Amino acid sequence: MEEQSSPVLIVGTGAMASLFAARLASSGIQVKMLGTWLESIQTLNESGVRLTDNDGSEKIYPVKATQDPQECAESRFAIVLVKSYQTRRVAGQLKSCLANDGLALTLQNGLENDTTLAAVLGEDRVSIGVTTIGATLIEPGWVRYGGDGIINLTQHARVNPLRDILTQSGFVVETVEDAESLVWGKLVVNAAINPLTALLRIPNGELIARPSAHKLMNLIAQETANVAAAIGVHLPYTDPVSVVESVAERTAYNKSSMLKDVLRGSPTEIDAINGAIVTIGEKENVPVQLNRTLWLLINAIDRTENFQGKNSIANEKVFQPEFAAARWQG
Repeated sequence: MEEQSSPVLIVGTGAMASLFAARLASSGIQVKMLGTWLESIQTLNESGVRLTDNDGSEKIYPVKATQDPQECAESRFAIVLVKSYQTRRVAGQLKSCLANDGLALTLQNGLENDTTLAAVLGEDRVSIGVTTIGATLIEPGWVRYGGDGIINLTQHARVNPLRDILTQSGFVVETVEDAESLVWGKLVVNAAINPLTALLRIPNGELIARPSAHKLMNLIAQETANVAAAIGVHLPYTDPVSVVESVAERTAYNKSSMLKDVLRGSPTEIDAINGAIVTIGEKENVPVQLNRTLWLLINAIDRTENFQGKNSIANEKVFQPEFAAARWQG
């Protein structure tokens, strides 16, 4: 592995960002975190990031956190782990702090995150990947590992050193050539698991334990896979149902990010997941009734809670699913 010349920048301070920060720091990698959550930033700087592992063991690792992009100047590698509706803001921040020869890797949910970043940073400085690793934020700066998973990265001229860093930090990393396959492969999983857990207020594994929820999850996975097939996307697996079931089982005790958003009254990523699937499916004349129902139900919760003023970042929810559809129309 090439010698690390600057800290790896983790964009975000939530569950996944904290997990990645802890894992990297545990292997001796210098980590800097860029976020907007002041309570989390203060805790991370004062106490480090605390990781509770699968076996119940706990360790604390030192990191530096900031809300000022100028404090992250000339970052060579940035791993973007914020909500999809925050990507546009993050792209502007990275413009001022990512090195000219740097790389921003998005591991976010939903469609179009890489396109949004590339529009500001340039395609040569943006790479995309996906992961099904689970994580739960217990409180600011304290994360619990939520289940094993793989990080899939797409081929990119600058990604190899970052891949080595992730591997050194204990992640299982695989490289593939088809970015569309990666994104849609994870989209099928997110569309089937996240909104159902949010509506039913249950952890992922309960979708398997409850027969009706289990059947509905499988139907949504297949419906989403049908949309992917209609636009010529080849999923990275042949059986979407078995993959979704496997992810739910491996992350049985994990609460999905959408469930956590709904419980705390935050904006969700439903527009970038099921909403985008509906928009594309309708244009391709593929039935998307289940995805549409989930999209409407989550937005009914989301909009109501936002209008009640429970979360100050509601105005950042600017993603429009019809924008995502344009990229996937051949």
